[in-house]
Amino acid sequence: MEGAIGAVFVIGLSSGLAFWISTQRWGWLPVAVIDNIWWLPAAAGLWAAVDILVVPWVRYRVHRWEVSADIVYTRTGGLTRHWQLVPINRMQTVDRTQGWLDRLFRLATVEMKTASHAGSSTISGLDEPEATRLAEDLATRAGRAGDDAT
Repeated sequence: MEGAIGAVFVIGLSSGLAFWISTQRWGWLPVAVIDNIWWLPAAAGLWAAVDILVVPWVRYRVHRWEVSADIVYTRTGGLTRHWQLVPINRMQTVDRTQGWLDRLFRLATVEMKTASHAGSSTISGLDEPEATRLAEDLATRAGRAGDDAT
Protein backbone atom coordinates (compact mmCIF):
# COMPACT_ATOMS: atom_id res chain seq x y z
CA MET A 1 0.00 0.00 0.00
CA GLU A 2 2.90 2.33 0.70
CA GLY A 3 4.03 1.73 -2.87
CA ALA A 4 0.64 2.85 -4.18
CA ILE A 5 0.73 6.07 -2.16
CA GLY A 6 4.26 6.81 -3.37
CA ALA A 7 3.24 5.99 -6.93
CA VAL A 8 0.33 8.45 -6.85
CA PHE A 9 2.69 11.13 -5.56
CA VAL A 10 5.41 10.44 -8.17
CA ILE A 11 2.95 10.19 -11.08
CA GLY A 12 1.21 13.41 -10.00
CA LEU A 13 4.52 15.23 -9.60
CA SER A 14 5.88 14.01 -12.93
CA SER A 15 2.61 14.85 -14.73
CA GLY A 16 2.64 18.36 -13.28
CA LEU A 17 6.29 18.81 -14.22
CA ALA A 18 5.63 17.52 -17.76
CA PHE A 19 2.69 19.90 -18.19
CA TRP A 20 4.72 22.82 -16.87
CA ILE A 21 7.67 22.05 -19.14
CA SER A 22 5.42 21.61 -22.19
CA THR A 23 3.69 24.98 -21.64
CA GLN A 24 6.93 26.88 -21.02
CA ARG A 25 9.21 27.22 -24.03
CA TRP A 26 12.59 27.37 -22.42
CA GLY A 27 15.46 27.92 -24.80
CA TRP A 28 17.94 25.88 -22.83
CA LEU A 29 15.92 22.65 -23.12
CA PRO A 30 16.29 20.71 -26.37
CA VAL A 31 13.16 20.68 -28.53
CA ALA A 32 13.19 16.85 -28.49
CA VAL A 33 12.87 16.89 -24.70
CA ILE A 34 9.96 19.34 -24.76
CA ASP A 35 8.15 17.48 -27.55
CA ASN A 36 8.53 14.10 -25.81
CA ILE A 37 8.05 15.19 -22.20
CA TRP A 38 4.96 12.98 -21.92
CA TRP A 39 7.40 10.08 -21.53
CA LEU A 40 8.14 11.32 -17.99
CA PRO A 41 4.71 10.45 -16.51
CA ALA A 42 4.58 7.30 -18.68
CA ALA A 43 7.89 6.13 -17.20
CA ALA A 44 6.62 6.99 -13.71
CA GLY A 45 3.49 4.94 -14.41
CA LEU A 46 5.58 1.98 -15.54
CA TRP A 47 7.69 2.23 -12.39
CA ALA A 48 4.48 2.40 -10.31
CA ALA A 49 3.03 -0.67 -12.01
CA VAL A 50 6.16 -2.68 -11.25
CA ASP A 51 6.30 -1.35 -7.68
CA ILE A 52 2.64 -2.15 -7.00
CA LEU A 53 2.23 -5.43 -8.91
CA VAL A 54 5.62 -7.16 -8.96
CA VAL A 55 7.43 -6.12 -5.76
CA PRO A 56 4.77 -7.44 -3.31
CA TRP A 57 4.62 -10.74 -5.20
CA VAL A 58 8.41 -11.14 -4.96
CA ARG A 59 8.39 -10.25 -1.26
CA TYR A 60 5.65 -12.77 -0.59
CA ARG A 61 7.63 -15.46 -2.40
CA VAL A 62 10.98 -14.90 -0.61
CA HIS A 63 10.30 -13.40 2.85
CA ARG A 64 9.89 -16.13 5.45
CA TRP A 65 9.95 -16.48 9.20
CA GLU A 66 9.74 -19.36 11.66
CA VAL A 67 9.88 -19.73 15.41
CA SER A 68 11.38 -22.91 16.84
CA ALA A 69 11.91 -23.88 20.47
CA ASP A 70 14.92 -21.60 20.94
CA ILE A 71 15.52 -19.65 17.70
CA VAL A 72 13.63 -17.20 15.49
CA TYR A 73 14.57 -17.66 11.84
CA THR A 74 13.94 -14.90 9.28
CA ARG A 75 14.73 -14.71 5.57
CA THR A 76 14.44 -11.48 3.55
CA GLY A 77 15.66 -10.02 0.30
CA GLY A 78 14.81 -10.24 -3.37
CA LEU A 79 18.10 -10.21 -5.25
CA THR A 80 20.33 -10.74 -2.22
CA ARG A 81 18.97 -13.14 0.38
CA HIS A 82 19.56 -12.47 4.06
CA TRP A 83 19.06 -15.34 6.52
CA GLN A 84 19.09 -14.49 10.20
CA LEU A 85 18.87 -16.67 13.28
CA VAL A 86 18.00 -14.87 16.52
CA PRO A 87 18.37 -16.97 19.68
CA ILE A 88 15.40 -16.42 21.98
CA ASN A 89 17.64 -16.35 25.07
CA ARG A 90 19.57 -13.38 23.57
CA MET A 91 16.50 -11.21 22.99
CA GLN A 92 16.34 -8.12 25.16
CA THR A 93 13.10 -6.60 23.86
CA VAL A 94 10.25 -7.69 21.65
CA ASP A 95 8.19 -4.84 20.20
CA ARG A 96 5.00 -4.80 18.19
CA THR A 97 4.56 -1.64 16.12
CA GLN A 98 1.88 -0.29 13.80
CA GLY A 99 2.02 2.69 11.52
CA TRP A 100 -1.13 4.46 10.39
CA LEU A 101 -1.21 2.47 7.16
CA ASP A 102 -0.73 -0.78 9.06
CA ARG A 103 -3.66 0.09 11.35
CA LEU A 104 -5.84 0.77 8.31
CA PHE A 105 -5.24 -2.79 7.05
CA ARG A 106 -4.98 -4.41 10.51
CA LEU A 107 -1.31 -5.33 10.08
CA ALA A 108 1.60 -5.05 12.48
CA THR A 109 5.37 -5.50 12.73
CA VAL A 110 7.23 -7.50 15.37
CA GLU A 111 10.77 -6.34 16.17
CA MET A 112 13.11 -8.58 18.13
CA LYS A 113 16.09 -6.70 19.53
CA THR A 114 19.28 -8.09 20.96
CA ALA A 115 22.35 -6.38 22.39
CA SER A 116 23.94 -6.60 18.95
CA HIS A 117 22.44 -4.54 16.15
CA ALA A 118 23.28 -7.33 13.74
CA GLY A 119 21.33 -9.80 15.89
CA SER A 120 18.07 -7.85 15.79
CA SER A 121 15.36 -8.87 13.36
CA THR A 122 11.98 -7.66 12.09
CA ILE A 123 8.91 -9.49 10.81
CA SER A 124 6.56 -7.11 8.96
CA GLY A 125 3.12 -7.43 7.46
CA LEU A 126 1.67 -9.79 10.05
CA ASP A 127 -2.03 -9.84 10.87
CA GLU A 128 -2.58 -7.77 14.01
CA PRO A 129 -3.76 -10.67 16.24
CA GLU A 130 -0.91 -12.90 15.02
CA ALA A 131 1.67 -10.15 15.70
CA THR A 132 0.29 -9.62 19.21
CA ARG A 133 0.33 -13.34 19.95
CA LEU A 134 3.86 -13.74 18.56
CA ALA A 135 5.26 -10.75 20.47
CA GLU A 136 3.73 -11.92 23.76
CA ASP A 137 4.94 -15.50 23.20
CA LEU A 138 8.50 -14.42 22.36
CA ALA A 139 8.68 -12.00 25.29
CA THR A 140 7.48 -14.70 27.69
CA ARG A 141 9.90 -17.29 26.32
CA ALA A 142 12.81 -14.81 26.38
CA GLY A 143 12.00 -13.96 30.02
CA ARG A 144 11.94 -17.65 30.96
CA ALA A 145 15.24 -18.36 29.20
CA GLY A 146 17.14 -17.08 32.24
CA ASP A 147 20.13 -15.80 30.28
CA ASP A 148 20.83 -12.09 30.75
CA ALA A 149 22.16 -11.84 27.16
CA THR A 150 25.43 -10.20 28.16
